[in-house]
Amino acid sequence: MILPTDLLLVVDVQPDFMPGGALPVPGGDAVLPLINRLQPLFPMIAATQDWHPADHSSFASQHPGRSPFETATLDYGEQVLWPDHCVQGTPGAALHPALAPDRIELVLRKGFRRAIDSYSAFRENDRRTQTGLHGYLQERGVRRVFIAGLARGYCTDFSAEDAAELGYEVVLIEDACRGITPEATAAGTARLRARGVQFLPSAAF
Repeated sequence: MILPTDLLLVVDVQPDFMPGGALPVPGGDAVLPLINRLQPLFPMIAATQDWHPADHSSFASQHPGRSPFETATLDYGEQVLWPDHCVQGTPGAALHPALAPDRIELVLRKGFRRAIDSYSAFRENDRRTQTGLHGYLQERGVRRVFIAGLARGYCTDFSAEDAAELGYEVVLIEDACRGITPEATAAGTARLRARGVQFLPSAAF
């Protein structure tokens, strides 16, 4: 049962992560109708938006001789190098036009600092820089966070892990998420179960 203190967190539902985008997640577009169906059930909804400058340090294009999906050591540790994606102001960085917007109360942009990538909705990849989402949820009295969106193994899973660490009950809506690879999804599932994150299908709502 959905409670007044529950929030739906919609993670990075953007064209660049859909089939045909700059960093496509297989089947990523399948989350759209599920998320739109779920939205009216929740009293509060927030969304994240990947929002990178064109010269972001996580882009392989900024590291001569390196290719996408290799790793590099940045100031804060090991970082996957990505294809250029979700560049500020481009159509691929917008919230997907098929995502129903009317009930989304907060859109939080992340990854806009050139030197730090940001998977989690709560803190960036240096694990120190806060996004401010925790304070917002505290002000709203949120106790349980339901997570849907893209992509498993990275942004949905880091967000779920941080939410659990911060003391929220966390539910990942399995079929309303998609992963970049099966391996990343499996690794994320093991990590999240160890944190006490629950997994439910959208049909449970």
